[in-house]
Amino acid sequence: MGTWQTRTCVETRPEQVLELLTDPTACERWSPVPFDVEDLEGSRLESGSRARLAGRIAGREVGFDVHILEADERRLELEASGPFDILAEYEARPGCNGTELHASVSIRSRGGLKGRLLTTAVEALLAAGALDSALSRIANEAALPAAA
Repeated sequence: MGTWQTRTCVETRPEQVLELLTDPTACERWSPVPFDVEDLEGSRLESGSRARLAGRIAGREVGFDVHILEADERRLELEASGPFDILAEYEARPGCNGTELHASVSIRSRGGLKGRLLTTAVEALLAAGALDSALSRIANEAALPAAA
């Protein structure tokens, strides 16, 4: 299992950052890997909610069943199960003239040729800075006047 971690400063309150992190439409804009949210229970990502994600990785259509483990004013934690497993954690803390946002994403292959190939592709994206880019998009969107 590979794990990638990063952090950034966001010029707004932690609660505002978590509002952005739990908005499914916003998630589609900032996610490290493009996807569509389907079959979400409710209008936001909330503790205990479930959704289905669909997208393309390395030219292949993929789907994931997502379970939101925790979502509150400071933290979002989710697990996704598909051709590989994902554990993603985002934590927003007061700091650096606004919010210090920490992110951690762990990837684990579920085996099989497709699972191993897709795991390798996603690990390469993360190693190339996809998580850093996602946090930059979150910071930019959260700092917009409409989000403040």
